[in-house]
Amino acid sequence: MRSQQLELAAEYLLMAAMMIEIKSRMLLPRPKNAETEEDPRAELVRRLMEYEQMKLAAQNLNEVPQAGRDFTVVQVLFEREAALRMPDVNIEDLKMAWLTILQRASITQHHKITREQLSVRAHMTRIMRILQAEEYVEFDKLFTPEEGVPVLVVSFLAVLELAKETLILISQEEAYAPIYVKLRGGQMAAVQ
Repeated sequence: MRSQQLELAAEYLLMAAMMIEIKSRMLLPRPKNAETEEDPRAELVRRLMEYEQMKLAAQNLNEVPQAGRDFTVVQVLFEREAALRMPDVNIEDLKMAWLTILQRASITQHHKITREQLSVRAHMTRIMRILQAEEYVEFDKLFTPEEGVPVLVVSFLAVLELAKETLILISQEEAYAPIYVKLRGGQMAAVQ
């Protein structure tokens, strides 16, 4: 006890000295003015009662629930992108938007019989450039009906391919509302 807890050893020695003093006062004859002298055990009783109060307070504190012992603190992480996420596009609304674009193309249709080499990758690059210029672009702004149905089909395939490769987000606020397209995560992505 002396080598590890000197304060406890000092308190022990003080208490032992106090007990010896009380015992010696009890054994010695009392002087004539004993009525004015206080009982030497009163200080010891006062300290023991104080110790009992502290011990009871410590037990009451120990009964209070503690984090880690009686319950676990739960932490929840919310991602910011989850709050900004728009509802998914209904496939029927996407189909209706596509049919509307096709209908506009058929109005301005010219009858030409030519064989065109159309590249989906080239249209993907064109669409990515349009999306890099603006944050949100309406779905039908990605198409030019004046170029004809084959170009519209290839452009539509390019939009679907970009969505499949998760380079773009297609969103809609509610049913029958305009459909918007934007780059995923606002990042500048390049398609070769």
